[in-house]
Amino acid sequence: MKDLPADQRPREKLLARGAMALADSELLALLLRTGYRGVGVAALAQQVLQECGGFAGLLQATPARLAGIKGLGPAKRAELLAVMEMARRALAQQMQAAPVFDAPGRVKDYLALQLAGRTQEVFAVLFLDAQHRLLRLEEMFHGTLTQTSVYPREVVRRALALNAGAVVLAHNHPSGVAEPSRADEFLTQTLKSALQLVDVRVLDHVVVGQGQVVSMAERGLL
Repeated sequence: MKDLPADQRPREKLLARGAMALADSELLALLLRTGYRGVGVAALAQQVLQECGGFAGLLQATPARLAGIKGLGPAKRAELLAVMEMARRALAQQMQAAPVFDAPGRVKDYLALQLAGRTQEVFAVLFLDAQHRLLRLEEMFHGTLTQTSVYPREVVRRALALNAGAVVLAHNHPSGVAEPSRADEFLTQTLKSALQLVDVRVLDHVVVGQGQVVSMAERGLL
């Protein structure tokens, strides 16, 4: 980076022209700061983005995935994981402050950050208050690569304990394909019926794949 003219160095460019002026690799290079023997930080940043599939893949990468990338030592991995967690918490704060469906894309982004890239199927629930603001996200059930056992009574119990007025259901497909299955549709209706008994609405069921998030409400499947 020192070999570049001052106005082309990422840090100086960001301070002078704003973050939007930087390419993806330049932004990541600022965070990584150094490369490794024979590979400069700019090349390392480009390599990381290529291996992860851009920022979307990087933000969804697991610690184990990052550990497998040459040049990302413990310090660099810790910084990247910290940035990912900050992004999750920022989205969560926004959803706690206003009804989640004021910005439905925010819900998808938040769930993608939480669930994409998992090698195991995870069933999670966004518990919302009566104004549809986020109370908390809970990962309630974990399964194999192909199947998760979900117990409606446990979802009902947590909804009552949190005094939730509504929920958004969510799970990931480790295969990477976000298309809802017939089993997903059946599960949604089962949970919807169980929660209706305690006056808790199911607003959506979101399926997270690799680079794709599908809302069953938008598909008319609720």
